[in-house]
Amino acid sequence: MANTASAEKRNRQAQKRRARNVQVRTGVKSAVKKLREAIAKGDAAATQAALKSAEKTIGKAASKGVLHKNAASRKISRLAKAAAKPAAAAK
Repeated sequence: MANTASAEKRNRQAQKRRARNVQVRTGVKSAVKKLREAIAKGDAAATQAALKSAEKTIGKAASKGVLHKNAASRKISRLAKAAAKPAAAAK
């Protein structure tokens, strides 16, 4: 438990940040899940739309500092690769 006013304030700030970060991470997970579902269905248009949405969500999370920029880049790269795989297999 915080003993000083500054420690109490830091605790309040940390709780606000944690709540915000959890919300952003949940959004990232949801976007990735939608993309994986679209890939599984094999719908190319839905896959591209979901990929674009996921990239935007992950990019925002990285810009806010919720995800490290390299981790976000790696995640986007792997998702793009997974989204391109069914299209390449169809050719």
